[in-house]
Amino acid sequence: MEELKSTVRTAVAAGQTLRVVGSGHSFVPLVETGGALVSLRNMSGLASVEDGVADVWAGTDLKTLGELLSASGHGMLNLGDINKQSLAGAVGTGTHGTGIGLGSISTQVRGMTLMMPDGEAVECSAAQEPDLFAAARVALGSLGVMARIKIGVVPAYRLQLVKQTMDLDACLEAAPALARDNRHFEFYWFPHTRKTVAKLMNQTQAPVSNQGLTSAMELALENGVFGLLSRLVRAKPERAPGVARLIGRLVGDKAPVMVADCHRAFATERLVRFNEMEYELPAERGPEALRELAAYIEKNKVLVHFPVEYRYVQGDDIWLSPFYGRDSASISVHQYVGMEHEPYFRAAEAIFLNHGGRPHWGKMHNLGARQLAGLYPRWDDFMALRSRIDPAGVFINPLLKRYFGC
Repeated sequence: MEELKSTVRTAVAAGQTLRVVGSGHSFVPLVETGGALVSLRNMSGLASVEDGVADVWAGTDLKTLGELLSASGHGMLNLGDINKQSLAGAVGTGTHGTGIGLGSISTQVRGMTLMMPDGEAVECSAAQEPDLFAAARVALGSLGVMARIKIGVVPAYRLQLVKQTMDLDACLEAAPALARDNRHFEFYWFPHTRKTVAKLMNQTQAPVSNQGLTSAMELALENGVFGLLSRLVRAKPERAPGVARLIGRLVGDKAPVMVADCHRAFATERLVRFNEMEYELPAERGPEALRELAAYIEKNKVLVHFPVEYRYVQGDDIWLSPFYGRDSASISVHQYVGMEHEPYFRAAEAIFLNHGGRPHWGKMHNLGARQLAGLYPRWDDFMALRSRIDPAGVFINPLLKRYFGC
């Protein structure tokens, strides 16, 4: 902690900006800086777990955190499908999993220690510095350096995964009920087809059957066969629709029921690289938005073979959270790395915005301060607080200048 204080003070004294690097998972240059770049890699580990709250060093990656919590008989309430991020990075960008009754990782935070521009540590929680707490849980590193994070945890549990294929229209029709009736529900739609794969997860007392909820065959298909097909599409993009239909056929109609411990149930090994845009829409607007996207892809013969991901997230009260004030449908579009993505992403973005969408802070989007300000009811409050805390812009970089208009 003292070294971090000294690092911040040194950067400020030298007139430098300062950004913190996590795992580098974001699809946008949140870390880019011409000033000081700080890693919290050595500020890692679990300090304590007491009364359902874990005190965690902010540089701890989610995989390690899951293992440490499991060893203590605990688990996180929910996680996304990647566990390589640092806890600070996941919290600061509003990273999430799926579950209409479950919020983002940021909503699980009970308190945090922030290193401010003057090098002093400030504690914040719902009871202590509540405005700072409401803002800092999703702040893109613009309100200080997260040093320690207190996060709510639960007794360790297991999850059972059931997969089923569905027609797109049937899946969208059933989606609200499936989200309501299952702890976790999401689906993937394969462009140029009407096929979806729905994933339903619920708590169980059944014994473990697969510790990753992904079979060896599925991993081989996703990271081996899918990688090969993606390289073929990149070489000849006109193959994309046919490859998308082939992938849809390769996904079986029946999948085994699998059970895993909670710290291993969510994450999936993904070795095929891609670019991604994600928007969070009012939950009731999600189905129509995806129908419009499907119609656009079909009409314009968009050269994409990557599936579209559809999830649910509970609303929250965090000022710059994309889920502020409303339960949300989360829709993610992807394109294989090295392939043209801009026209496809811009078209998807226009559809999502028309349905009241807000962009995920760690994914690609094209909005600036004026457009973003209109999407967040507490935008002005956040900017006023940021200006008071960091008037010199120590924690600002070129991307945040675009987002914040500063």
